[in-house]
Amino acid sequence: MSRRRATLATIAAAAGVSVATVSKVLNDRSDVAPATRALVRALLHEHGYVPPRRGPAQPATVEVRVDELSAYESEIIKGTIEAGAAAGVSVVVTKRTAGPLDLTAGRRALITLFEEPAPAQLAALTRAGLPVVVVDPLYLPGALVTSVGPTNFAGGMSATQHLLSLGHRRIAYLGGPATAASNQARMHGYRAAMEAADVPVLPGYVVTPGYCYRDGVRGGAALLGLSPAPTAVFAACDEAALGAIHAARARGLRVPEDLSVVGFDDTEVAFMSSPRLTTVRQPLHEMGGVALRTALRLSAGEEIDSRHVELATELVVRESSLAA
Repeated sequence: MSRRRATLATIAAAAGVSVATVSKVLNDRSDVAPATRALVRALLHEHGYVPPRRGPAQPATVEVRVDELSAYESEIIKGTIEAGAAAGVSVVVTKRTAGPLDLTAGRRALITLFEEPAPAQLAALTRAGLPVVVVDPLYLPGALVTSVGPTNFAGGMSATQHLLSLGHRRIAYLGGPATAASNQARMHGYRAAMEAADVPVLPGYVVTPGYCYRDGVRGGAALLGLSPAPTAVFAACDEAALGAIHAARARGLRVPEDLSVVGFDDTEVAFMSSPRLTTVRQPLHEMGGVALRTALRLSAGEEIDSRHVELATELVVRESSLAA
């Protein structure tokens, strides 16, 4: 029976190193310890490793995994595709599953939106030497995962400061999942702005039903049922902000005359809403590009300055906020 051909994964497993390290030795990279280099070379010789015959050059591929393709996800993906084109790298978009990942040749890295892969998947990626970058993580990623996101705290502050500058004092916070890191940061930004202005957060004025439209309807109805009711709502995402506007109209309230509403994201729904939504703009396109470039640097074995990169947010004032 013929001996099975050795692969980079075979050598990496025998040496107890990553596939990327074996690749560095094969390419005579200098950033490998001498002892590790000697061990890998000995194992390459022992296993009779023969580099695969190269056919026509195929572009390297970065995989982007998503749950759905909303306006939010689409803008991030556009950023990764444009950055990939500039780097000569293909971007393939797949749907997130709990099953095994495609670790076929050509994959350079994995980018996921909001959540890192499941533990078993992450272990497989680590063994294969494929780096993972999470964009706008809901929860703080593990030590082996790099993430790219917006300045959530600063964005929460700027949204609340805008409402305070309009004379509002009864300002409520309509947040995402209570345990989500992004929600916590935006909520703390809201509270910091209120505290700095010496304005109390009234009982019941912080609710965290979730980031969806229906969450905004439900949370908005709860806030508007309070006594006294808020005159302004800062919602932690645009969809929830639109839900709050629906809840206000269901009570016969006008936006912004009776209730000012500010969102967070600045997806296309913010511009298409009536009235157009004042919101905190996340640099979604740029986040996708930074994630792609960071993934390529990691796959090349380069050092990065930080495991978490934050890009600046910006308040965009439109018609949904008005002076109290």
